[in-house]
Amino acid sequence: MKTLVCRCEDVTLHELEAAMDRGYKDIESVKRYTGFGTGWCQGKWCLALCARLIEERGGDVRKPITPRPPYHPVSLAALAGLDELGLRGGGR
Repeated sequence: MKTLVCRCEDVTLHELEAAMDRGYKDIESVKRYTGFGTGWCQGKWCLALCARLIEERGGDVRKPITPRPPYHPVSLAALAGLDELGLRGGGR
């Protein structure tokens, strides 16, 4: 059975434990290895749960994680300003 600890990034309890088994013991390292807290909610739903699980397994949760804005793909047409001109499909 798959137990999710981060719904946004689909991080499981097994992946969290595997990260700690590989030597990632502080909350920032576990976050970077698994990706929890990097989805749309930026850890609002999973941070407390993951911190508790890391601490229960002997990890360090004293320092906060580094929040980063979520990644949003941007089309080349938008970057080139073609959307503003109403051009699509290479200017056709």
